[in-house]
Amino acid sequence: MRQKKSLMSASSSSSSSDKLSSGWVNQARDAASSMRRSVAGQIGYWASLGRIAEASGLTVSETHEAIAFYDVRQAAPTDADPLDALEADFLAAKSAGRLWHAVRQTVQSNRRQAVKAA
Repeated sequence: MRQKKSLMSASSSSSSSDKLSSGWVNQARDAASSMRRSVAGQIGYWASLGRIAEASGLTVSETHEAIAFYDVRQAAPTDADPLDALEADFLAAKSAGRLWHAVRQTVQSNRRQAVKAA
C-alpha cells in the first residue's frame, strides 16, 4: 500500500489538506532544497509549469527545450561577455537537440547564397 503524506497549504482566507504520495513529497523535497523553496512551494511551481505547458500547447520535447534554454540563461551572469552568451545558446541548442538542425539550415542557406553569387 502506498504511503501518503499530508501537504498543508494556506491562503489568506483558508487552508486545505491534500494527500500526496510519499514518493512525490520526497522528490519535491529534494528539488526544493536546491532551489530554496518549501516542499509546498516546489509542488506549486511544478503545477504552474504544467498549467503553462498545457495552456500553450507545447509538446513534451518543446517544454524540455524551453526549460533547458531557461536554465542556461539563468546560469549565465548578467554582465556576461557576448561570447559567453553565444556559448550558452550553443549549449542550450546542443542539449535540446536543435544544434544539428541549426547547422543543417545554415549550410543549406550558405549553399543557396553561393549559387546565387556564382
